[in-house]
Amino acid sequence: MCDCTKKGEYFIHTPNEIATAIKCMAQLRKVTVKQALEECAINKGFIYDLEHKKTFPACDKLARIADYLDCSVDYLLGRTDKQEVNK
Repeated sequence: MCDCTKKGEYFIHTPNEIATAIKCMAQLRKVTVKQALEECAINKGFIYDLEHKKTFPACDKLARIADYLDCSVDYLLGRTDKQEVNK
């Protein structure tokens, strides 16, 4: 069971779980996390900040990563188990 934070009616992943979801999606898409962050113009310390400083990601960064990894922001946040983007 994940260590989620309750926000309203939804359970939102902790920053560490968001980092894990990003890593898993990068592996699934056969790209490195470093490559994904570079392509999204996001600082290489982004994952470290999620895992160690427990900072929640800015929505624009999370959206860029989700777009690059072709998954939904809601999936990265833990609001759904569906990776697909609603298009």
